[in-house]
Amino acid sequence: MLSRTAESLYWTSRYIERAESIARLLEVAYRMSLMPTAGEGHENEWASILAAAGVSHAFAATGQEPTAEAVTEYLIFDPENPSSIRNCIGAARENVRAARPALTSDVWETLNSAYLQFIDILQGPPARRDLLSMCEWTKASAAAVRGSFETTQLQDEGYDFFNLGCFIERADNTARLLDVKFYVLLPTIDMVGGGVDQYQWAALLRAVSARRAFHWAYKGDYAPEKIAHFLILNPICPRSLIHCCERIDHHLSRLSRAYGQRSLAGRLAAGMYGHLAENNVRHIIEEGLHEFLTDFITEARKLDEAVNRSYMFWGH
Repeated sequence: MLSRTAESLYWTSRYIERAESIARLLEVAYRMSLMPTAGEGHENEWASILAAAGVSHAFAATGQEPTAEAVTEYLIFDPENPSSIRNCIGAARENVRAARPALTSDVWETLNSAYLQFIDILQGPPARRDLLSMCEWTKASAAAVRGSFETTQLQDEGYDFFNLGCFIERADNTARLLDVKFYVLLPTIDMVGGGVDQYQWAALLRAVSARRAFHWAYKGDYAPEKIAHFLILNPICPRSLIHCCERIDHHLSRLSRAYGQRSLAGRLAAGMYGHLAENNVRHIIEEGLHEFLTDFITEARKLDEAVNRSYMFWGH
């Protein structure tokens, strides 16, 4: 497979996953803003998700206050924000267009349809752009693209590059979501274990559509340590860090076999997966969850750079 085609598939899935992640972050902020004590801590909910998305400085440069309206507009519609849902969907469509000969018509039509729907929403009445509706639309559109890819594409190298991008982006996003909870949102340390703390953990589960799955796995015990274990170390949770790393390792191993050599990216991914498999959540919390997540996000960035070098991507 040509490097430029592989790169387009890799970045198509990353942009789709990123758009969905932004929608989930906005849902977290919205649900937490409903708490009566919200906004009295280190930052307000809307400033927190800007930090989690890594766009605090870019948003500050706009001169706006992090209100619900301003942050929602910036993260969903702003054409100047490279990580806005608008730009993620547009970039995904451009990458699909570049890789179109390697894709089924179902994948192209699903993503192109989502792009055209978004343009229609932009040009329609403001009432169609309410926060929760846009979050639901974004999640449904991302699921449709992934579903059409999974059910119509051959499981060749293109399949591996698409899924590689998806799971690297998802791992990074899950770590950022967890970091919002532990580092920024909890108002004061004496509220750990209290009502606000419990509500915020439950809101995180809802934001990743995992509340019912968590209930099945842990019999309804919503202890923060168990929720952290579910989202970091439980391999049956499709958004956990360890599940994402196992999938990344799997797809890089398939690519290594296809190309006849193990890449730098493959060695890094195996190391990340092994580190998680040997860890336990109590040790992670005792050592500092924020520090653990910061290190993980750094490793995910190095892995992305290694993928770019290993397969000669030009970079985005």
